[in-house]
Amino acid sequence: MAQGLIRRADVDQVRERSRLDEIVAEHVTLRTAGIGSMKGLCPFHDEKTPSFHIRPQLGHWHCFGCGEGGDVISFVQKIDHLSFVEAVEMLAGRYGIQLHYEDGGRGGGRPDFGTRRRLLDAHAIAEEYYREQLSSPGAEVGRRFLTERGFDRAAAEHFGVGFAPEGWDAITRVLRGRGFTEPELIASGLVSQGQRGVYDRFRGRLVWPIRDITGNTIGFGARRLLESDPGPKYLNTPETAIYRKSSVLYGLDLARKDISSQHRVVVVEGYTDVMAAHLAGVTTAVATCGTAFGSEHVKIVRRVMGDSNPSSGLRLNADGRGMGGEVIFTFDGDAAGQKAALRAFEEDQRFVAQTYVAVEPGGMDPCDLRLTKGDAAVLDLIDTRRPMFEFAIRSAIAAVDLDTVEGQVSALRMAAPVVARIRDRAMRPEYARRLSGWLGMDERTVLRAVHDAARAEGREARPRPGEERPAPQRAGEGEGAGEEPVIPVARLSDVVSPRDPVGQVEVQSLAVMLQSPVLLSAQQVGALPDDAFHVPALQGVWDVMLAAGTLLDAVEGTLSPARYLDQVLEIAGETVRPLIVEITNLGLPARDEQDLARLAASLLDRLSELSITREYSVLKQRLQRTDPADGERYQEILTRLAQVQDKRRSLRTADD
Repeated sequence: MAQGLIRRADVDQVRERSRLDEIVAEHVTLRTAGIGSMKGLCPFHDEKTPSFHIRPQLGHWHCFGCGEGGDVISFVQKIDHLSFVEAVEMLAGRYGIQLHYEDGGRGGGRPDFGTRRRLLDAHAIAEEYYREQLSSPGAEVGRRFLTERGFDRAAAEHFGVGFAPEGWDAITRVLRGRGFTEPELIASGLVSQGQRGVYDRFRGRLVWPIRDITGNTIGFGARRLLESDPGPKYLNTPETAIYRKSSVLYGLDLARKDISSQHRVVVVEGYTDVMAAHLAGVTTAVATCGTAFGSEHVKIVRRVMGDSNPSSGLRLNADGRGMGGEVIFTFDGDAAGQKAALRAFEEDQRFVAQTYVAVEPGGMDPCDLRLTKGDAAVLDLIDTRRPMFEFAIRSAIAAVDLDTVEGQVSALRMAAPVVARIRDRAMRPEYARRLSGWLGMDERTVLRAVHDAARAEGREARPRPGEERPAPQRAGEGEGAGEEPVIPVARLSDVVSPRDPVGQVEVQSLAVMLQSPVLLSAQQVGALPDDAFHVPALQGVWDVMLAAGTLLDAVEGTLSPARYLDQVLEIAGETVRPLIVEITNLGLPARDEQDLARLAASLLDRLSELSITREYSVLKQRLQRTDPADGERYQEILTRLAQVQDKRRSLRTADD
């Protein structure tokens, strides 16, 4: 399903109307930190003293500890692990902003926001209704099912488990009573269309709410309980405008914070397995919703884990486990479970994090394991995980008799392509050596077989999706000569020393122009030359501010400071943008707004004086190097020197 783009004007409206302080305060305890600024402990890294600052009037935040920063949308993206579109939609819903979509919209893309809001409202009402019904007499069979699997009432409430009554129109009547039309009911997936009209999709079943990462219920999974029910064991919501099973993970709303902090996700197979794992202490467990773990699920998990560099290799600990994060798949011990694990192996190649498999020898899933052996057994299952590569290789050779030469050769032919599919080339030789030990064959023979398998599959000629190949070197060039240079992102502490008085004047001048332009004099700002800054990185910021072309509008009050800042950041490059955000959130030595206005005037006067003094010095040196015999050139410099000297005198007179 193609996704339409949100109209630019709507995104701007979301930025302007969203309360950054209100959003941040739900995650960070804030206190005043000067004029127009608040601070608290950064939610994105561990720290003991507050270095996380926000400026509500500008709608921007920055951490002086870890360097992260941005606007209200980027904060929601990072704190809730959302894509840009999801963050905009979440904020729009919160502040009642109507969104419009382009390049898709209603005709096969995202629904317009009104439709999306209606679908979410319908699911919220349905969830509440189903949860209430779990206490009804007709739901005794559902309560017994939960009890037999070790789940009490508190567990059911925590996961939102409910019960859909046996009737054909129970939820249909509830939603119609709340004003939902028949087309809306059909679009929600909560009802089905029959020859005689619509009827409830879920009847006489336990239902689990399936939520997106922000906690909105977007669908349901329903378990058959009655012998009279001819339907499948599990029945899920069909594909709708807000629910796509290929991009949903059950339990992610509950697990996302622990996944992010622990850099680990445990993928189980069903709703009760997620419940059992969480209750046993594995709070990073999630499950797919009636489909195999695929590429869209990979994107979600990588985003939550912070597994953001698909082309980098992994470093391993001494025990062979990845240092960058862990993805652990649990599967039943039967043939179907092994097949699912091998499918997951293919998706494993998309992760930077190290992936593992945890299979209970007796074939029990986490729910059965917890019920039979207790919480500790579930924790032990996860702790005894094996690397995915090892599992895939051993599965490939498990059915072969390795006591015979024929069996060894056959196993090598089956296992070599598995090793060759390992994306990280640094890991292939090590697994080839391990394979030689498992097969009892010469190491060079196995390495050659793996190399041949890689060539046969074209893996040396073309990278896997998400794997970048280094730029080819030109003849005669050294290693890396054909690659683009990496330009480091500047931090304020890297470009200006706290002991540099000139640099501090330049930094604070930029800060006051970005934070409170309305306190400035248009005459002062207009008098600043294009090359007003001595520090190159700060001159780069000034160049961007000038290129935006609306600084005087912000000074005169015809453009809000927040909108001006957005315009500056919009045209800033990747290397200068973080520096602009950092300067925007810099604290200034002023007690109140009047004090800040005096400081602003003083800073710009001093900046002008420094700029003029610098030009005067350059002109004097140029004059000394110029031959007086070159009359025209000499006189030109002399005239300009006199003009600059007059500027210096007038500026000093104004100060006096």
